[in-house]
Amino acid sequence: MVRAAVLPAVGSPLEITGIDLPAPGPGQVRIKLAAAGVCHSDLSLSDGTMRVPVPAVLGHEGAGTVVSVGEGVTHVAPGAEVVLNWAPSCGSCHACSLGEVWLCANALAGAGNVYAHRASDGSDLHPGLNVAAFAEETVVAANCVLPAPEGVPLIDAALLGCAVLTGYGAVHHSARVRAGETVAVFGVGGVGLATLQAARIAGASKIVAVDVSPEKEGLAREAGATDYLIASDTTAREIRGLTGKQGVDVAVECVGRAVTIRTAWESTRRGGRTTVVGIGGKDQQVTFNALEIFHWGRTLAGCVYGNCDPAADLPVLATHIREGRLNLSSMVTEHITLDDIPTAFDHMRAGKGGRALVIF
Repeated sequence: MVRAAVLPAVGSPLEITGIDLPAPGPGQVRIKLAAAGVCHSDLSLSDGTMRVPVPAVLGHEGAGTVVSVGEGVTHVAPGAEVVLNWAPSCGSCHACSLGEVWLCANALAGAGNVYAHRASDGSDLHPGLNVAAFAEETVVAANCVLPAPEGVPLIDAALLGCAVLTGYGAVHHSARVRAGETVAVFGVGGVGLATLQAARIAGASKIVAVDVSPEKEGLAREAGATDYLIASDTTAREIRGLTGKQGVDVAVECVGRAVTIRTAWESTRRGGRTTVVGIGGKDQQVTFNALEIFHWGRTLAGCVYGNCDPAADLPVLATHIREGRLNLSSMVTEHITLDDIPTAFDHMRAGKGGRALVIF
């Protein structure tokens, strides 16, 4: 039996309880978690913004050590340090055939499986976003496991599984920020902090961070922000004032709210690019008129998992980490235990802090 954070039903509080994991079957891997990040997507699953079968063990950003492997698994062995990949590509759907593995039609197929049972009554449990990282140990499909980069502490490596890939990819793959361009980042949580660092790595000349919390300014500036604004009705105007009345070349929205997406769009120069990373609900409706779309000539793009191929991007990120350009530990504002995850959810709802990291 291992302890895990179970979502019994959409909208219900998490329950920290014992679960029974089976031995890994063919093509599966059992992992002892070292750390797991608490991502806003976990909160979105909890409140129903995103849907997965329940009851489920949440958590999708993690790293750990292989305990055992099932038949046919050859790319990792017991004792190997690994990063969890919550959205593995199938390699055969239409998106994968185009090389767009981040849009794989079958990436979340495993979320509907029964992977474990409650220790108390034997009831079925699903693995959240495939990997069920909010647990002392988990069993995942082999394609959800990637070797941890050499030279990166395993606890830090947990952040690579979602926040860092997403933020880095938003800048380098989706918005394709070029050296000398100006960037605005809306939302200074875990993904926002990774996005700020990625913009700095890309050589952005001005990086404006925007958030509702004055307390996050230090975090934002350490990550690379040259300017910090408190979100308000005048944010777009303030950003234009910081950029010669033009607006930024690139705005990255990491919140998932209609008003923030609209503000990011309005903060972008004529012909600029707005990339939306934040996951909002269906009730968050963003409106544009036909004339402004023509006149401003801006590009508005969604961004899934940073438009990344984790197998290809993790080695690149590892190089940035080893050479001191990317600081993972600076993104973490709380080290917590499994029992503290509900409190971490409350902090996210209140817009507090950067990334909370569960240490096992």
